[in-house]
Amino acid sequence: MMNHSKAKIIRIITGWVSGALFGSGMIISGMVDPNKVIAFLDIFGDWDPSLAFVMGGALLVFTPIYHLIIKKRKKAVNGDLFTWTSNTSVDGTLISGAVIFGAGWGLAGFCPGPAMASIGGGSNIILAFTLSMIVGMVHANQYLAGRLPLPIVGYRKNICAITSEVAAGSTTTPSTSK
Repeated sequence: MMNHSKAKIIRIITGWVSGALFGSGMIISGMVDPNKVIAFLDIFGDWDPSLAFVMGGALLVFTPIYHLIIKKRKKAVNGDLFTWTSNTSVDGTLISGAVIFGAGWGLAGFCPGPAMASIGGGSNIILAFTLSMIVGMVHANQYLAGRLPLPIVGYRKNICAITSEVAAGSTTTPSTSK
């Protein structure tokens, strides 16, 4: 078993190497350029399919590595266990999150990965996007904790309370956060 400080160092190094590879790939492929992303999304105008080739190239590299190496492992490089979410339902939270993400990507021409990869370029637009993304993440966490409603969807039900009450065999109606 790995000690805590060694696991933390491995986690940091793995994160830096992964981030550097991802960021370099995004910059080299031109995917940090919002005009290129908007051109990809403009299927009825001057469509640029190069983003599809970048994603396809990434899948060609990732798919065999996933099936041959990653999928067989029980633990990550740093010793953490791989876990899958137990929530696989398509609900209002998933749909509203996807719509908000897609609208932000389509309007700004950025998604979080390329924005973070290009933040060092000093662009005020990228800085504004990144700050807005952070505000959105804070609000999303408040929603997920049941402290902030979303339009149309309302407040999130306290899934943890429902799960623990069902596991305990409670016959009362699960509580929801307001």
